[in-house]
Amino acid sequence: MRNSKLLVAIGAALVLASALTPAFAARTDITVGMVLEPPNLDPTAGAAAAIDEVVYANVFEGLTRFDSNGAIIPALAKSWDISADGLTYIFNLNSGVTFHDGTTMDAEDVKFSLERAMAEDSTNAQKALFADIASVEARDADTVVVTLSRPNGSFLFNMAWGDAVIVAPESAADNATNPIGTGPFTFVDWAQGDKVELARNENYWGNPVALDKVTFKFISDPTAAFAAMMAEDVDAFPNFPATETLPQFEADARFKVIVGSTEGETILSTNNQSPPLDDVRVRQAIAHAINRQAVIDGAMFGYGTPIGTHFNPTNPDYIDLTGQSDYDPDKSRALLAEAGITDLTLRLKPPPPTYARRGGEIIAAQLREVGINTEISNLEWAQWLEEVFRNKDYDLTIVSHTEPFDIGIYGRDDYYFNYDSPEFREIMAELNDTTDPAGRTALLQKAQKFIADEYVNGYIFQLAKTGVANAKINGLWENSPTQANDMTGVSWSD
Repeated sequence: MRNSKLLVAIGAALVLASALTPAFAARTDITVGMVLEPPNLDPTAGAAAAIDEVVYANVFEGLTRFDSNGAIIPALAKSWDISADGLTYIFNLNSGVTFHDGTTMDAEDVKFSLERAMAEDSTNAQKALFADIASVEARDADTVVVTLSRPNGSFLFNMAWGDAVIVAPESAADNATNPIGTGPFTFVDWAQGDKVELARNENYWGNPVALDKVTFKFISDPTAAFAAMMAEDVDAFPNFPATETLPQFEADARFKVIVGSTEGETILSTNNQSPPLDDVRVRQAIAHAINRQAVIDGAMFGYGTPIGTHFNPTNPDYIDLTGQSDYDPDKSRALLAEAGITDLTLRLKPPPPTYARRGGEIIAAQLREVGINTEISNLEWAQWLEEVFRNKDYDLTIVSHTEPFDIGIYGRDDYYFNYDSPEFREIMAELNDTTDPAGRTALLQKAQKFIADEYVNGYIFQLAKTGVANAKINGLWENSPTQANDMTGVSWSD
């Protein structure tokens, strides 16, 4: 009798416990794989996409931001008003926002951030985003007035870039190694060469996130990435480097494969002032020597969309110019002969990503077929930024430009392409002054055709977003309208 009462009591306790506690509580931590480790963690002081992949929307926020579909939505600015002449933007800030160190975020911080980015000694990699700002006024704690020197139809778009996030004067100098923003996750630790750890910001001003902890794990080797996913040491790999293994993940119920598009125009970047590449006939010959589909098949296992200019094919203003630089080795040889080029050897310096290393070998073989030899020097990311991006010490390189809507970079005469065209800059200036949708479409298509006619670079393919994740993970971006691993809407199913 005593034992029966004891069993009944135990049973009742178990029933009560099961009613109060879910049988399988959803996880609140995630480990995300990345191919490249960022050189630093300050998006306002670096050009590497890997910086934003860690901190965009997670740690740092701007006045506006991109959502998963590429739309511009409010962030630190809850709303804004634009004057009839397009020169004045009044941003109404969310109140009660604090930085991770507890200091208040207000209009003075916005003024500081924008003026810092546009300053003469600014190290911002996208300084051109701020070029049209004439003045910034902190009208009161929650109101910022930005006055432009000329209308800019892309200004709200520009403010959504990672390079335009809001930082504090008290902590800005140390953001490279100790990032302090206003976002829903705080920086915890960076074990260089291995991982970055973030934790939930318990004092976040906006909607709470589902995750308590996010770990970004750096795995550059495709074979190691595959092994880490299969062993479930990594929960998600939004930009998976071993595309040839995707069918194995599709056949495994533990995983889901997420295929979308990116803003990454993958190009054979060309130093336009390095002889004989300063001759448009030589650049055109290189373009006709490239078999785009062979590069896509060999380097990306079929994932990628051929492009003939520097513009995203999913954009409604895109025009297909691939036929203008189609694969034609005979035409390539004829152009080289016309330019008097024989025994040409060019320096090809690819960065670490798989598409660049594999693609470099394929393109080198294609160039060899028309009489152009290459000396391939595979660079690590820091070397690439120093030699190619900053010092322009190269002839050719292969890189995906993942910044959104970035055709304007061809108007920067100090950019690493070394392309200088007053005519193209005039097109961009007219675009900035144009708000009419039909007028903007015409100018954007004119810009696409202009750089294709100039054969500024070899336009190869639009980078696909090929991701792998645990099947129970929800909220990962399918597409990449900007370079980000946005964890703010990510959760686990029970």
